[in-house]
Amino acid sequence: MDHPPNPGPRAILFVCLGNICRSPAAEGVMRAMTGGRDLVLDSAGTGSWHVGEAPYPPMQEAARARGYDLSALRARQFTARDFEEFDLIVAMDEDNLAGIERLRPAENDVPVVLFTDHAPETGARAVPDPYYTGDFDGALDLIEACARGLAARL
Repeated sequence: MDHPPNPGPRAILFVCLGNICRSPAAEGVMRAMTGGRDLVLDSAGTGSWHVGEAPYPPMQEAARARGYDLSALRARQFTARDFEEFDLIVAMDEDNLAGIERLRPAENDVPVVLFTDHAPETGARAVPDPYYTGDFDGALDLIEACARGLAARL
């Protein structure tokens, strides 16, 4: 019996801590890199501090300098329901991956991966948080590399 090819994930959620730097940037970069594809892209944070806020202004500025407009995005908190809504959940670091997994419903098998898994050539295991490091361009360099790798697998 022939099986149709696996279409890959069609709904992808990017998750960081506050959803004001890394995950909205990943969403914006991925949206730009996959513009013509039929994908649902979103972002969320494991924390609730910034719910409803636009991405952090320095991240917006750095992204805008590269042609990515994050201004319409608003922070929201990751919930267990996201496991029902998305085919792939992408964490920016191990701490956020663990926070996501703590909310996993029983018998749910949605893959949760590190974004850096899609750019092994970088040697990075996490996208450093520019809210704390101040290195928005460095974070965007890594986010672009990871997005290229993920887009190539879709």
